[in-house]
Amino acid sequence: MPGAAAAFGLRTRLVIAFLLVAAVSAVTTAALTYRQARNAVLVRAQDTAVTSFREEVEQFVPRLPLDPDTLRWDLYDIAARAKPHPWIVFAEYGSLRASSGDQPVSGVLTPELRRTTLTSAHGSFERVVKDGNAYLAIGMPVMTRVVAGGAAVPSGLVLFAVMPMTNEDVDIDSLVTAARDGALPGLAVALVPALLASRSVLRPVRELRRAARSMGGGRLDTRITVRGRDEMADLARTFNESAARLERSVEELREAGARARRFASDVSHELRTPLAGMLAVTDVVDEEAGTLAPNTARAVRLISTETGRLAVLVEDLMEISRFDARAAELNTDEVDAAEAVRNTLSGRQWLGRVRTELPDGLRIRLDTRRFDVIVANLVGNALRHGAEPVTVRLSARGDALIAEVHDSGPGIPPDALPHIFDRFYKADAARSRSSGSGLGLAITKENVHLHGGTVHARNAVGGGALFTVELPFDGPPSGSGAPDGPSCAHGGTGPAENRDRTETIA
Repeated sequence: MPGAAAAFGLRTRLVIAFLLVAAVSAVTTAALTYRQARNAVLVRAQDTAVTSFREEVEQFVPRLPLDPDTLRWDLYDIAARAKPHPWIVFAEYGSLRASSGDQPVSGVLTPELRRTTLTSAHGSFERVVKDGNAYLAIGMPVMTRVVAGGAAVPSGLVLFAVMPMTNEDVDIDSLVTAARDGALPGLAVALVPALLASRSVLRPVRELRRAARSMGGGRLDTRITVRGRDEMADLARTFNESAARLERSVEELREAGARARRFASDVSHELRTPLAGMLAVTDVVDEEAGTLAPNTARAVRLISTETGRLAVLVEDLMEISRFDARAAELNTDEVDAAEAVRNTLSGRQWLGRVRTELPDGLRIRLDTRRFDVIVANLVGNALRHGAEPVTVRLSARGDALIAEVHDSGPGIPPDALPHIFDRFYKADAARSRSSGSGLGLAITKENVHLHGGTVHARNAVGGGALFTVELPFDGPPSGSGAPDGPSCAHGGTGPAENRDRTETIA
């Protein structure tokens, strides 16, 4: 049933329900009307026939002894005054049988009717269906007075009247036809109020749907006009109240988020100046650590290391705050992607620790500083938390540059994959004191999105974590803050050859 309900809209179901109610009402009314009219037709015909036949029998005085021919003429006379339809009159007296018809005995007369007629001074009747035809059979005993002025007693002669109910059947069939013919137009007429009723019911539902869709699109100030005082009006008022509360809650959350971002940005800016002085001092102290006592030297180096971590965290917080404030901008230029990756690895002295598959000729428009951060964060993450060897691979796929960083470690836990790019998220609780700030992959994701690209993490089939960055060759989309420039080109045989190797590793 749920599937059947889903196949029809609410309006269709309302119209069908309305028509079903109308049909049930019409059928019920027609059935009751038919029953009453049928009974009225049958009872009227029956009462008229019984009364008329009883009067004829009461007035009938047979000539005794009974003569069959004379009796037959008497029966003709009684049948001639039949009401409301012609009768066939039958007479039974001992073994004597006579009638006003062709046959002296009728097959319509039942033993039950004969028995009740003989035991009742007022006679009896019943409706009988024979060979598909309805008949009214009436039995009346002929009474006589043995003594003048005495009580009437049965004479032993019984008269029966058999009247076909053909006309009543025709009237009843006409009633059925009239009921059927009246029900169909009634349903057609009921369709009009059904459509009007469904329209009036569905109008607020459609308004509610549009309002919910508008709110889902971010317009939290959407409200519904309240009409009337019915349940739909209550629903509209409840929706408006809920929307107002949601709007206030979202506004409060936005303000709280803005305050938190301003706080992080302000704290980061305020920490930069003292940190710069601390870093200068720690550089000097590091140079003199060899001349200090072992315990003092360890303390000095620890202070220097933690100060460096704090400086990295402050810089990452400032970078994240710029993304949150949508103040991050791109300064793009057309570069060779392979050369940009080599510069990143060389500047951090990773060339000896990282395998590379960097085909030449992949030229792309990007922000070299931010691309350097992307590659450095991914490779540094692979070296710290994965296992060597680490492979960096470039290839072209359609209109996009594909950069992949693959390590040989145990991979990323499945429950950590959905959160790997979240801020301050660390898959291993034991790494809470690691040198990273917990913001590296989040900053990588923001930089990739700023270029109009995507970044994904998964576990490779052969083992190890695989990070894939996809950047469009034609630069970031309009409105990203990057200056417009000429379109870029890519070519050469390197990408095509490297695409096969990428597919086998992935």
